[in-house]
Formats: sequence, C-alpha cells, structure tokens
Amino acid sequence: MKILFVCENYIPHYGGVEVVFKNLAERYVKQGHHVALVTQLLPGTKRFEVMNGVKVFRVNCFGSRNLFTFLSLLRILKLAKGCDVIQTTSFNGAPPAWLVGKLRRKKVAITVHEVWIGKWQKVTSLSSVKAKIHEVLERMIYWLKYDKYICVSDSTKKDLLKIGIDPLKVSRVYNGVEYQFWNPDKFDDRNLEIRKRFNVENNFVYFAWGRPGPSKGHEYLIRAVPLIKKKVKNAKLLLMLSTSEQYKKKYAELVQLVNVLGLQDDVKIIPPVKHLELGYYLKAFDCAVIPSIAEGFGFNCAEAMTMGIPVVVSDAGSLPEVVSGKHWIFRSKDVQDLANCVIRVSKREWQEIPLKRFEWSDSVDKYLGVYAELIK
Repeated sequence: MKILFVCENYIPHYGGVEVVFKNLAERYVKQGHHVALVTQLLPGTKRFEVMNGVKVFRVNCFGSRNLFTFLSLLRILKLAKGCDVIQTTSFNGAPPAWLVGKLRRKKVAITVHEVWIGKWQKVTSLSSVKAKIHEVLERMIYWLKYDKYICVSDSTKKDLLKIGIDPLKVSRVYNGVEYQFWNPDKFDDRNLEIRKRFNVENNFVYFAWGRPGPSKGHEYLIRAVPLIKKKVKNAKLLLMLSTSEQYKKKYAELVQLVNVLGLQDDVKIIPPVKHLELGYYLKAFDCAVIPSIAEGFGFNCAEAMTMGIPVVVSDAGSLPEVVSGKHWIFRSKDVQDLANCVIRVSKREWQEIPLKRFEWSDSVDKYLGVYAELIK
C-alpha cells in the first residue's frame, strides 16, 4: 500500500500528533508499505530526507503554520498521484489533503485528536468573538466530509458526533504507548542524583511536565500548592515546562503566578530534558499530576502510569478513559479537589486498578484496516 501523510508539523517538532504520525508511518514501512509525508520546513531541517524509511518532503512556509494550508498544495497534489490513500490530521494539513483527495479521486482519512467546538472560550483566554471565529473554522474543517474520521478516544468520538458527523464514517483507534521505552526497569536508579540536583532529597515531590498550552491547566496546579502545603509541610512541586517560542507568553504567565502567590520556595520551574531522559524523572519523584482542562488522549498520563508512579489526573476529556494503575481523578479546574488528591498520595492512599495497555501494534492494524476498507 502507498500511503501519503499530510501534517503541518513532524519530527523534530515534538508533540502528541507528531508522536502518533511518527509511530504509524515508521511501523507501516516496517510492514512493507510505502510512506511519503508532507510537512512544513522547520529551522535546521532539510527539504527532503528519508527518516527510518519514511520519505519526508518539507515545504517552506516562512515560519507560519497557517501558510502550510496553501503552500503545501502543489507538493501534495504531485505526491498523491501515485498513492492509494491520504492520511491527515487537524488542523492546517486537513483542508489541502481533502482538496487533493477530491482532485485526485483518492480516499482521505483524518485523525481527530481533540474537538474544541463549544470549548474554545473555556479552554483558552480568547475573547468571545475570537473564540467564535476559531469554532467556526474548526467546524468547517470537520464538515469537509472526509472518507473516514479516526478519533483517538471515545471522548473525542463523542464530541465529534455531537456536531453531526455521520457515525458510519467515525472510528475510534487509541494511540499507542512505546512500552519498550517506558519500562521502569530500563531506567537505572538516579533518584538521589536527580533529587539532589533540585535540593528535594527529603521532600514529597509532585511532578508535572510538558508544553504550557492553554488546555494543560498548569495554573490550577500552581493555585493548589498552598492548599497542599498546609497538609504536607515538605511538599514541593517540580514543573518541567517547554520554553519554546510558541509558548513563551503562557510560560511567563505561569512564572508570574508563582511569584504573585509567593510560592518561589514551594514551586521549582525547571527546564525540559530530552525525551530519552524523562523516564528518570518520572521514576525519581513521588507523584505525577496531569491537570488538563481538555485532553484528546493523554500521553503524559499513559506514560507516567506505565512507569509505576501514582498519577493524579483531571476528569477532562479522555483522561478517565486512559488512566489506570495507582491514581486519583479530580474535577477539572477544581483546585481544592486537586489538592486533596495529591495530599492522599502523600499518605500513600490511592485507587488502584490493573494497568490498561495501548499497543502500537493494535493501532497500526486498525489504521491499516480502515485504509483497506476505503480503497476496497
């Protein structure tokens, strides 16, 4: 099978979407399929290269992800001529993939990670007018009538069906987790070294990490710190946040919040580490917190629970669907409920259920099954 991927960002840009498409594309190649991928040119990348068997074509969009919608058309049109199916995702790669599918008479599948329709103002700080504009644009993408909509969770599928998408065209395929990588036995014991690095050898450390996007809810976690401190005197929050230009404003807002609340001694905002090192941090600390106010799948949740660390997650989106192992679920945006859950973990109290597994092999088989049915 010849599969063409269209996505505005790809490796070395890291995020949930990129992790999904990297795993799918490379695993397709290992099974003997031919994969080409169109994405935008990032600083330090090449216009064309083969990455683990995937032919990656990058389009210069002059630093604007929005321009990818228009400037990628010719490249997609050329590559689509010889492909069997086009795979895309929301947002900026979806319209050109759909249009080329119509022009070349190719089937197009879109992966839907999150649906923010009806949530834009709740999740972001946008004005009501701007939130409405974003909602209209998002609706327009989904209403283009793709041949198949693949949702990464039942929660996302439920949100998509609410806007009137044909249920017969919608499937749920969970993302996978790289269990060979997220294996606690693989990470040797660096607990004391890491704790000494941040001067928290004798503290109860709760840990959150990732990009400070508007949906990640880090501000609620920071506001919960004084409540946790009242009950757990030696508690410290370590917050590992991306410092990329894209999240510069939100990062500054979180730093300011820590300062305004006078929490400099209780919250340590630390720089991100390489993906290969994150497991050592998860193994070193006492509790992971995912305070999201919207979540399509929740890689942080799945990876943390695989490492065996107790996890405190909000009830937003798919998180209750994904979480397992040692955990608590709190009401999204409820600072007191969040604090209570972390306090319980400090006392070694938690709910526990058998670990759920999300295998990439299952994801790949289901995606390929969708493609086979589309081109049958």
